[in-house]
Amino acid sequence: MLPNKPHRHFILHKPYGYLSQFIYEGKRKNSKKLLGELFDFPMGTMAIGRLDEDSEGLLLLTTDGKVSFQICSNKIEKEYYVQVDGIITEAEIQELQNGVEIGFDGKKYITKPCKAALIEEPSHLQFEERHIRDERHGPKSWLSIIVIEGKFRQVRKMTAAVGFPTLRLLRVRIGNIYLEIPTGKVVEVDFLTDPKFQL
Repeated sequence: MLPNKPHRHFILHKPYGYLSQFIYEGKRKNSKKLLGELFDFPMGTMAIGRLDEDSEGLLLLTTDGKVSFQICSNKIEKEYYVQVDGIITEAEIQELQNGVEIGFDGKKYITKPCKAALIEEPSHLQFEERHIRDERHGPKSWLSIIVIEGKFRQVRKMTAAVGFPTLRLLRVRIGNIYLEIPTGKVVEVDFLTDPKFQL
């Protein structure tokens, strides 16, 4: 009998416009961009959680279902940098921190308390420059939002709930794993032996 192959783990800076999956059978199938186009991942690789098609940033992948379950089930912090339409104030940031009402699965849901703060534009990150909208349509601002839950499109719904629609969303951290690679880059890592990636 052949010995079991060791599991493999990856960090990806997911670009805008890609689905966080390898197979898609929905509408406009041929126009969708999938993760397999970015790297020659081994058979059995799965994304740990997802980023929406129009979101960017840190995505972890693994061939180990136990690792995927651990990261998804534990209350591990996920940090997002969010560009919103308008200049958000401390009052709205406080609302986000306390929890806001969003729609989820056809019902009303109050988000758990989170961390939120106004930040400068994250020019230190290696993400692609992309035209969002013209400055003539009004000002924009950036904030950091740190959550321990991950409902469908939650962060976007949260900023909309306080009157500031999300224009751009990047996940920059999961636990103590930070986004430190350019857009579209994939790096293979060892979650088990490298202390940098201990969740």
